[in-house]
Amino acid sequence: MTKEAILSAITQIGIVPIVRTDSAEGAIKAIEAVYRGGIRAAEITMTVPGAIKALEKLADKFGDQIVLGAGTVLDPETARICMLAGAQFFVTPALKLTTIEMAQRYSKPIMPGALTPTEVLTAWEAGADAIKIFPCGNVGGAKYIKALKAPFPHIEMVPTGGVNLETCGDFLKAGACAVGVGGELIDAATIKAGKFEVFEERARQFTAAIAKARSS
Repeated sequence: MTKEAILSAITQIGIVPIVRTDSAEGAIKAIEAVYRGGIRAAEITMTVPGAIKALEKLADKFGDQIVLGAGTVLDPETARICMLAGAQFFVTPALKLTTIEMAQRYSKPIMPGALTPTEVLTAWEAGADAIKIFPCGNVGGAKYIKALKAPFPHIEMVPTGGVNLETCGDFLKAGACAVGVGGELIDAATIKAGKFEVFEERARQFTAAIAKARSS
């Protein structure tokens, strides 16, 4: 997929499940579940043991049927390894310009983490495709996104932290192009219990909530 197609898909889907699990197997099964539930995007964080192998297996299985990303990417070296494993986009927890440069070099979308207006603008000017506003829930949630969009209406934002089934619509209405959702969608307790069907149902609920918010 081209960079433009990947970004378009993420925006259209409206949600990026953040998969932070204790094992690669758990991550794979969780992503398969949300895929069945209708979400065709996912981000595997580099804190997952065996994350690279999980990326490879999912990329081989789904190909372009899912937009697969690498999260918690701390440096350009990790981003490059993830790209070779099949990651189509990168998400970082903080602003590191050299990682943005690497993504630009290979025409891959990147959503670096930023919080303050200065960080947001710096990331955008450096070539970020969208900004992961993190931790958004700790600084006002949807109201904070609305405040940032006032001076930066041209900057795409993906709030992460404090996004759940009840608030996801508020974030989109505030101007977010998509939302990042972690434990509210994929949680460790459910994985440990082996109840992956729960993620499938939650995916349907989030998809419905996003569609409702965008139609209102």
